[in-house]
Amino acid sequence: MMGELSSTDSDSECCKYWVEWFTCTEGNEYFCDVDEDYILDRFNLTNLPQEVPHYHKAMELITDQIDDKPMSEELREQVERSAKHLYGLIHARYIITARGLVKMLDKYKRGDFGRCPRVFCYHNPLLPVGLTDVPNQKAVKLYCSRCEDIYTPKSRRHKAIDGAYFGTSFPHMLFQVYSSLKPAPSDQRYVPRIFGFKLHATAELHRWQDEQREEQKKRLGIANNS
Repeated sequence: MMGELSSTDSDSECCKYWVEWFTCTEGNEYFCDVDEDYILDRFNLTNLPQEVPHYHKAMELITDQIDDKPMSEELREQVERSAKHLYGLIHARYIITARGLVKMLDKYKRGDFGRCPRVFCYHNPLLPVGLTDVPNQKAVKLYCSRCEDIYTPKSRRHKAIDGAYFGTSFPHMLFQVYSSLKPAPSDQRYVPRIFGFKLHATAELHRWQDEQREEQKKRLGIANNS
């Protein structure tokens, strides 16, 4: 089954199940393994049959139930592409469930998604995030919970991953559930200087940003106390 539609024979020999093969394939390190019972629950697949070509064949491939009937090389390639796309769409839904958050949290703690390149974030772990929930629109980005900014993955393979396979809500949902793990925002920043003196325009901007931050803290304090 897997050997018919995998990218290489060596890949299919190493992994017994399709999901295992997919998540172990180089370039797919951001994905976690979705539980089979979640995949088989039709409630979790609402509207996906209309979005994925060869949906039923793709589902059979993902769940290792595809038959051995001969098919053309072109159809095999189409089914495999559909299976990868379908898994990505299911993955986006799964990782905001309790079980999915636990699996992604483990990857976050290991630094599987990389670490923030910003100096003053001190290698804070990153999380994948989509800029839209619509497939085939934007590639995945990496969110830093310390500077609250996003970055482009370094790897060419990771740059090609569809952001919709992670969705716009995932990192924020994770820190809602595990709020104790969210680091305090970084107040440190680089200040351009010439001969030790701050550049006037930059200094003015930073002063305004500091005032806005303090004002926001006051508002949040009032809201929390009310």
